Amino acid sequence: MLDAPLDTLYTWAALSVAATVLVGTVAGLPTTPAPDASGVADAVDAVAVAEYDATAEHELDADAVRIGSHRIGLRNDGGAAHAAFAFGPVTPATPDSRLGSVAAGASPSAVFDSPAAFAAAAETARDRNASWRPASEPLVVRHVTWEGTDVTVVSA
Repeated sequence: MLDAPLDTLYTWAALSVAATVLVGTVAGLPTTPAPDASGVADAVDAVAVAEYDATAEHELDADAVRIGSHRIGLRNDGGAAHAAFAFGPVTPATPDSRLGSVAAGASPSAVFDSPAAFAAAAETARDRNASWRPASEPLVVRHVTWEGTDVTVVSA
């Protein structure tokens, strides 16, 4: 009479399989949340609508960033997040470019020969396809007006 019923063995086997699947599922979940792309887009929009020249920096909680003229994408181990700019288009720039120098605080007149050259560089940057690149530096946003050329440069 010390024998267990036959269905007990099947019950234990099923519970073992279910527990293994549950542990595997939990172990596969990301440990960090996806980046806050909407917060970054809000910071860009706040500078873009400024009536005067303005600058802002925003720390990125992402490993990679993709800046387009109308939207931004951030990516980390928790996933990817995207947000659109409400006030655009903005001018994406890399930190090592001439537009990146303007975003970092250089006067457009020190970097470009004329307002027309500044406007042409901004237009070319806005027309480029956005690509993912490492987010090693904070996002810098600068709204600059130079002799009728009004540009919001975003660099990261």
